[in-house]
Amino acid sequence: MAKRRDTTNNGANLGFEAQLWAAADKLRSNMDAAEYKHVALGLLFLRYISDAFERRHAELLVTPVTPVMPVMPVMPVMPVMPVMPEHARPDPEDPEVYRRGRVFWVPPAARWRAILARAEDPGLGALLDAAMAAIEAHNPALQGVLPQIYQRPGLEGRLLGELVRLFGGIGLGDDALGRDVLGRVYEYFLTRFASTEGKNGGQFYTPRSVVQLLVAMLAPRAGSSVYDPACGSGGMFVQSERFLVEHGGQHGDLALYGQESNPTTWRLARMNLAIRGIAGDLGPEHADSFHRDLHAELRADYVLANPPFNTKDWGAPRLQDDPRWRFGAPPAQNANFAWVQHIIHHMAPRGLAGFVLANGAMTASTAGEGEIRRGIVEADLVDCMVALPPQLFYSTQIPVSLWLLARDKTDPRLRNRQGEVLMIDARDLGVMVDRTHRELLPEEVNRIVDHYHSWRGDPVPKDSSRSTYADVPGLCRSVPLAEIAALGHVLAPGRYVGSAAPSGPQRLFADELADIDAILREQLAGAAALDQQLIALLDHLRPGS
Repeated sequence: MAKRRDTTNNGANLGFEAQLWAAADKLRSNMDAAEYKHVALGLLFLRYISDAFERRHAELLVTPVTPVMPVMPVMPVMPVMPVMPEHARPDPEDPEVYRRGRVFWVPPAARWRAILARAEDPGLGALLDAAMAAIEAHNPALQGVLPQIYQRPGLEGRLLGELVRLFGGIGLGDDALGRDVLGRVYEYFLTRFASTEGKNGGQFYTPRSVVQLLVAMLAPRAGSSVYDPACGSGGMFVQSERFLVEHGGQHGDLALYGQESNPTTWRLARMNLAIRGIAGDLGPEHADSFHRDLHAELRADYVLANPPFNTKDWGAPRLQDDPRWRFGAPPAQNANFAWVQHIIHHMAPRGLAGFVLANGAMTASTAGEGEIRRGIVEADLVDCMVALPPQLFYSTQIPVSLWLLARDKTDPRLRNRQGEVLMIDARDLGVMVDRTHRELLPEEVNRIVDHYHSWRGDPVPKDSSRSTYADVPGLCRSVPLAEIAALGHVLAPGRYVGSAAPSGPQRLFADELADIDAILREQLAGAAALDQQLIALLDHLRPGS
């Protein structure tokens, strides 16, 4: 397995983050990870906003005084000495001073040093809940966001105090580096909580390598809008901002819009953006994108999403005549093509979209899915399909695919791609980072991105080694729509790219068998769950029950 070292700008690396996680996870003891997640991430957020406040507070204390012009009488009756100049300095305890500087106001009792000083206090839980409530009361942007869960059995005493001291030991530098340290710690903790929660972790977290790939393929431009209708903890927004800044843009040059149906995940997203100083409109509260579209009028330049896979019972009967279903009503038992059409509905006239779907959507033909996919293909909206390897996600071990759509393939900023779809088969890429999870390596991400950008005609950066696009057997091929139609509008890249000539060690049979075993076990578990539901229903219908 390839070893990777990932460093931040201030020298902190994954070893530092892993050590911090190990210490925090040890303190978790028997507490469920889904509950502990909000305990730990809430404290990290409190540490961040308190440190940002303290930096601004210290700046105000040394701000040079501003002379006020002397007050002269209009019509003096007799010579009068002018009033001595007054001096004005911003009040370091005035909340408005902080709000104007886009810094959250933190009341004295909620500041980290006050919390840390009372780490041994038996009433620490009540103090933290009061601190969170006070911060929300003074900062409208945070109302309904911060966890107030610290005054509860299992958190009082040693555990909570030790966690406060642990996070109090994170060393921070100036504003930018401090934000980077805590942002990386926050992201690392999100990753580990997703791994610990297993299948449930997929509800709030998309693996970093997948997010990086999607964002780099779309390459959002400054001044554009980005929309995520199932934003989870906000990873798509964080990476979009990071990509823009790394490519010469300015922090805040993207207009970000999102929505999340899970209330606790929505709060995580708000905190994740705030801890990085990112402004985004996630709506006033959590809401279901299908049934309460908070951005109904939005037509975004870029749509990025990792919607829930194969969702059943998503409320289709209440949306039968919805204007979003341009290509046909999605089946009631699977929301995949409801998500696809919702995304298309929200694309600007020259908009681009990139999203994750289970592989079944590329080939399904039952319940009208094949007809919906045919309509989307024939409308020439599909720009690129990427088949990914299995075991990338915490929520499932089944392989998934990336769909990239383009509203206008004649966009003059790019090559005219009408009547073509780029197929990329990346199923053999990635390395196992533990026994159950795989990651795409940075060089693999770059390789996929370069093939796509050269195919769609993006300008070549000065320092890039990207060459003119050419099909690569077994990896990528530009496919005409007529060929896709001849295969029943199936979008699985493996059907089109052919086989590569063996050029190195082949994948071991044991690895192939492990993938098959993982997929089969998940399918059997799902079948067993359905059996239990059927038995329960029959028991309920039995006379006398």
